[in-house]
Amino acid sequence: MAEELIINTGASKRKKYQSLLPQIEGLISGEQDLVANLANTVAALKYGMGFFWVGFYIVKNDELVLGPFQGPIACTRIKKGKGVCGACWERGETIVVPNVDEFPGHIACSSDSKSEIVVPAFKNGEVALILDVDSDKLNDFDETDKAYLEQLIHLLEQKL
Repeated sequence: MAEELIINTGASKRKKYQSLLPQIEGLISGEQDLVANLANTVAALKYGMGFFWVGFYIVKNDELVLGPFQGPIACTRIKKGKGVCGACWERGETIVVPNVDEFPGHIACSSDSKSEIVVPAFKNGEVALILDVDSDKLNDFDETDKAYLEQLIHLLEQKL
């Protein structure tokens, strides 16, 4: 079965998200496999929003383990509290980083990454996975990204 995203590349960030999220919901609605849903989600975000890097880290025992992603190679394992993803896991909240070089303890998986947004997903009240989105531009994420990526995470939480 072939799937195709319909995105107006000239649209505002908000309009792109408003178009993209229902399409992602359609992609994952009939599928129960977590890896398949995460893989299609990152592909849709990378293609639809033009992100530099987008992927998931899955909580396994006492660390975050790299899951489906698109972009340059990435860190494979991250400890709780380490870097932006580990801090997101520890705090259980979305973190927006305008300049990764100014984030204490930032883990530079790619030196081209300049700003980042990280969003947790919960299962049974515990962080189960992290959505990590990087940009090669400074200060590229804002409240619009936060609001829509948190909506996306709520769609995925129903699949956890």
